[in-house]
Amino acid sequence: ARTVSFTAVRCRTTHPALQRNTGAGIRAARPVATASPEPGHEMVHFRPAMTRIVMKFGGTSVADLDRIRNVAARVKREVEAGNEVAVVVSAMAGATNQLVKWCQELSPLHDAREYDTVVATGEQVTIGLLAIALQAAGIDARSWQGWQIPIRTDDAHGKARVEAIEGAELIRRMQSGQVPVVAGFQGIGPDNRVTTLGRGGSDLSAVALAAAVRAERCDIYTDVDGVYTTDPRIVPRARKLERISYEEMLELASVGAKVLQTRSVELA
Repeated sequence: ARTVSFTAVRCRTTHPALQRNTGAGIRAARPVATASPEPGHEMVHFRPAMTRIVMKFGGTSVADLDRIRNVAARVKREVEAGNEVAVVVSAMAGATNQLVKWCQELSPLHDAREYDTVVATGEQVTIGLLAIALQAAGIDARSWQGWQIPIRTDDAHGKARVEAIEGAELIRRMQSGQVPVVAGFQGIGPDNRVTTLGRGGSDLSAVALAAAVRAERCDIYTDVDGVYTTDPRIVPRARKLERISYEEMLELASVGAKVLQTRSVELA
């Protein structure tokens, strides 16, 4: 899996020891007082602060058990590096398409609320499997569905918009060392029914969650090399971009680039 990384929310603090030099890429540092060789003096050393990150994995990254184990290994490396980690996952590759097909076969004019109830189950399977894989690897992890957090949305079933995320409990769990494994693509509407965020909605879930837990960055893992100037399958001379602004990425996404969902870039 490749990764597209961007800062979802900048850290803001008035404490000088925790301010981050974003231009130089320096992470926040906490002062640590240690004994000095000279009596009556004190030295202050700095060590890197714990970074809070959200990792998002798409359907191809969790397509089977071997790939889920690979995701668990990646998450474990971040945890062992001393970071606070939350994970957002999509349904296993092909699962959502099958669920949509069943709804359409039963009734072309199906109830959108029941449609959301059905298609949201794909992510529920993935979060449970990844939580089990993490636990087997020795990592404290717990699965979360959208309604459990909760991720509150409007009532536009099938293409709901995120209105609020109550991140306090997730932050508490992350600070205690637990890894929340969150179902992407889903939330809960004002009528307390499950809603979905539209195709590619797990990207939106990840960015919104990163904002809610005040993450330092949001890493979106994908099975492509990166963002190109145009579709490399059509234009052989397309160039891969090392960096891209939010505005440029939003423009590319809005005209059909499938690397990131349009609304997730807008929110980021």
